[in-house]
Amino acid sequence: MAITGERAIPDHARSWSQAMSRRQNDPLRLLTVDEQEVLAQVSRSQAAPAAQVLRAQLLLRVAAGSGYQDAARAVGRRSGDAVAALVARFNREGLPALAPRHGGGRQTVYDARARTRILAEAQRTPTPEHDGTATWSLSALKKVLRQAPDGLPSVSTYTLWEVLHEAGYTYQQTRTWCPTGTARRKRKAGVVTVTDPNAEPKKS
Repeated sequence: MAITGERAIPDHARSWSQAMSRRQNDPLRLLTVDEQEVLAQVSRSQAAPAAQVLRAQLLLRVAAGSGYQDAARAVGRRSGDAVAALVARFNREGLPALAPRHGGGRQTVYDARARTRILAEAQRTPTPEHDGTATWSLSALKKVLRQAPDGLPSVSTYTLWEVLHEAGYTYQQTRTWCPTGTARRKRKAGVVTVTDPNAEPKKS
């Protein structure tokens, strides 16, 4: 029992108040379409690491309106503080927050041809006439790769995200995927790729 002022506040009420305060002070930002799709796929995955599946489930519950403590309990966890920390990290980093900070754990193995094909497509500038889009989202990449004669008919959004993330690609404010240290910018002559000379792309 906690005592404050003239009346006592039950511990369970204080805990609820603290959980609500965390939610109000650091709410989950609005998910992008790509993020929603990847989180949904990871949350149902039988192949993804269990920690990633759990994080995806927690984020989806919070996105659907659950409080941090309720989301934790729904997946068999106790700590709303851990969910708050996950949300804060996701707000900063996006989908990479699904992965643990340390380098341990299972290493995903990709077929060399599939990985090369995905990166080759991502490096190509899409056109509305040919691809139906002027920027690469994961959904757009998946559609093009599944339909291409030499493509990957069963590639998943989650596989695309893992390959791009491993290769050092990030989702830009221009709503397209670019290697780290580069960005797509509109110029009078059209859309060009701008490179930051101080940034080095992640090596695979």
